[in-house]
Amino acid sequence: MQRKALEALDIDAVDGVLSRIDTLLAVMARLRDPARGCPWDVKQDFASIATYTIEEAYEVAEAIDRGDLGDLKDELGDLLLQVVFHAQMANERGAFGFGDVVAAINDKMIRRHPHVFGSAPVEDADAQTAAWEAMKAAERVAKRRDGHGAGSPPSVLDDVPKALPEWQRALRLQKRGASVGYDWPGPAPVIDKLHEEIEEVRGALALPASPARQDALEDEIGDLLFVAMNLARKAKVDPGTALRRANAKYERRFRQMEALARAQGQEFAALTLTAQEALWQQAKQIERGG
Repeated sequence: MQRKALEALDIDAVDGVLSRIDTLLAVMARLRDPARGCPWDVKQDFASIATYTIEEAYEVAEAIDRGDLGDLKDELGDLLLQVVFHAQMANERGAFGFGDVVAAINDKMIRRHPHVFGSAPVEDADAQTAAWEAMKAAERVAKRRDGHGAGSPPSVLDDVPKALPEWQRALRLQKRGASVGYDWPGPAPVIDKLHEEIEEVRGALALPASPARQDALEDEIGDLLFVAMNLARKAKVDPGTALRRANAKYERRFRQMEALARAQGQEFAALTLTAQEALWQQAKQIERGG
């Protein structure tokens, strides 16, 4: 199947890209050269670079949010460098190289798109998503058969990464549960559940101050956040994007409040909460063109 898939590609265009990738691989290898490379690059390992990998992914998302395609090009380059960096370190250990990474994702994408690279029919995007999840489930079974995750009973939740930010892990867990039918029928019952969780938070807040109260608050607020992730998922809203928008809105309006206070000859921090709230409402009106 892979040969047929590759026949459909523009080989001339691919060759041009490959020459640039070869240059990038050579640059990375030189940077990591113990004798002639960069001391900072040479001293790095997987753990130290992982933080930068995550940061670069977020910077890609930020450029997309801004609609800045020029910056997006640069940020995607930075993210690609992270992949090359990890692959170079693995190659130095004799584990795998960049070519192996590319081969693995090529195989996976062709295997998981039989409706594109084969003759399998697909009705729509929802049907494709269901087929994708079924293929991933089969791959998890195969992994266990090959010895990955042996020693524990198989679960549909197998291989949900624990290193993900918790809100992302919550979404992954929920999607895995939904893949076997354990899911809300729509957003409305999730909103009801959200109200229920808010009341449980109120109950925990009403407890006398103690370690047990703090533990209960952490538990109930965790449930509240988990349900909020469910609501975003059922409403087909990416919570990361939604939260970035909320953060940007808060920052924009807060800076506007500070500017309004300065224009009145006042320091924002010296104002009462009532006066600060009045400035917040004014900032909202300005933002809305009122």
